Amino acid sequence: MSKQLSWRQGHHVLTVEPWGADSVRIRAGQHRIQPDLPGALLPQDEEPAAAVDGNTLTNGRLRVEVSDDGLLTAWRTDTGEELLREEPAHFWWPGARHFEAAGGGTFRIEQRFRAYDGERFYGLGQHGHGRLDQKGMVVELRQRNGEVSIPFTVSSRGYGFLWNNPALGRVELAANGTRWVADRARQIDYWLTAGEPADVLRRYADVTGHAPELPSWASGLWQSKLRYTSQQELLDVAREYARRDLPLSVIVVDYLHWKHLGDWDWDAAAWPDPRAMADELKALGVELVVSVWPSVSPLSVNHAAMRDAGLLVATDRGADVHAEWPDGESAAPIGVSFYDATDPRARDYLWDRVQEHYGRAGVRAYWLDACEPEMRPGHLDNLAFAAGAGSEVANLYPREHTRGAYEHLRAQGETEVLSLVRSAWAGSQRYGAALWSGDIPATFDALAMSVRAGLNTAMSGIPWWTTDVGGFHGGDPADPTYRELLVRWFQFGVFCPLLRLHGHREPRTARAGVGVGGGPNEPWSYGPGVYPILERLLQLRERLRPYLHEQLRTGLPLMRPLPLEFPHDPAAWDVEDAFLFGRDLLVAPVTTPGATHREVYLPAGATWTHTDTGTTFPGGRHVTVAAPLAQIPMFLRDDASLPIAQEE
Repeated sequence: MSKQLSWRQGHHVLTVEPWGADSVRIRAGQHRIQPDLPGALLPQDEEPAAAVDGNTLTNGRLRVEVSDDGLLTAWRTDTGEELLREEPAHFWWPGARHFEAAGGGTFRIEQRFRAYDGERFYGLGQHGHGRLDQKGMVVELRQRNGEVSIPFTVSSRGYGFLWNNPALGRVELAANGTRWVADRARQIDYWLTAGEPADVLRRYADVTGHAPELPSWASGLWQSKLRYTSQQELLDVAREYARRDLPLSVIVVDYLHWKHLGDWDWDAAAWPDPRAMADELKALGVELVVSVWPSVSPLSVNHAAMRDAGLLVATDRGADVHAEWPDGESAAPIGVSFYDATDPRARDYLWDRVQEHYGRAGVRAYWLDACEPEMRPGHLDNLAFAAGAGSEVANLYPREHTRGAYEHLRAQGETEVLSLVRSAWAGSQRYGAALWSGDIPATFDALAMSVRAGLNTAMSGIPWWTTDVGGFHGGDPADPTYRELLVRWFQFGVFCPLLRLHGHREPRTARAGVGVGGGPNEPWSYGPGVYPILERLLQLRERLRPYLHEQLRTGLPLMRPLPLEFPHDPAAWDVEDAFLFGRDLLVAPVTTPGATHREVYLPAGATWTHTDTGTTFPGGRHVTVAAPLAQIPMFLRDDASLPIAQEE
């Protein structure tokens, strides 16, 4: 007996098939279902033990029914609760699934579902709207600096939903309905799974790919700024860390270390001996990470060859120029192109150049900046990728760029692969993507937003995430008010999967509207009142690193919204400004200036011990604890024992 449900009315066809445990994949189209369109779902290793009975398919905890008129409803088999239901916009037209011809076999597509009072949505990537629960939001499905589109969400109703479509569009999580929209696509394709939030995340990783193990070198401090302008300047910073006996894991070479964008090579005037630099850093126990951009200047040695081989992104109208950027000696920005990361040939070309110039110097990890890709203006609908038209596939770009790094590094024998990325899509985690918060301002509001952005990233299936400690745009190291923000941000950063000190500090310098340098950004840059606090926080991070790696091996993210561990505590779903660091430590960042106390909700179902006072509280209550500048409120769960206190 077939394990697939099929429905047809005229040219409108629908299929429902099991896809992983407790999960189904739903596809709908005009005339036919196309099997090999770009998406996030991996082929299945084995067929789940599902059953079909008439118009109903049951797969573990999920039961799906298709009515005679083609409307789909899903229930939990263990509780009998309705999870979601397709709902037409109108009793006559349009229906729950809508196809509006866009030419060339493509359509503007809409998929509608019923809205439920009290439902909450987590995930959908990383966004700057400052909310954890995204019910009531309209979220664009488009990549921008700091706005990362991952069309996967975890619902408080006990399901996970993946819009398996890289097209540009939006999702509307309104009070009168949920609507997913693709501006240009060939069919509807979504994946649905049932379970508690932790089960949902595990099932999602099963079907889109599990993250590799976090490299052992990556969990300590990443030192960065915009920017170290020479080999000598960078080595002086690393040597100062060693002189002070401060722990340092990574130091970063930012952009403009090249002669021309797209050379993927060092400017020898500033970086005369990269191999010697990498060797000295290695002797200090420091990993060297180098910025690699996907854009190619016409002045680059690679531009003509890539253009002639068809390795640059094409445009439907006009020249193949996608952004303006300062390059070489030009006083004004010039037009640059992006390589086509969706083309395996282009990925091979870029990473062969990277290995030739950076890999041979001892570099094995990269910062994939501007990989949305950062186009100005952002006319993605005018692009033609190897994988398809821009409107259809543009959201794939950052994942495929990261894929190129991962596959080539693995082929060269690297066993621990991580790439720091500014954008991602569904499945990026399987290629070692470590997402960061993008170019955000240096404000307390941005800090509060970052807490929520990091948690939604975790609920989007990306377990490795970080933020620019202190914010990116601005911040005067001599300003007492900024020093307070820096400390509070560093306290939060200690409990992120990666701890990264980065930013464009005052006094800043710019060229053609682009920052090219800034002030100091090392722990000792912030004065004698701040330095001891940062030093103690760095030592705390070092003590927690074994626990951090242990928790990531569980298959769950390190930063966990409270409902991920306590889904049956209704009050836990209301908390947006605190989280669990792994299973055993509740962290409540301070995100308001001048604060000396902090109210914290302690979830029901556990007891909680305040790490500063040793006081134990029952769960299911709010407590207020002291939070002077040098302290971040933390609570240990039940009988957990972690090395929080510094040894005397």
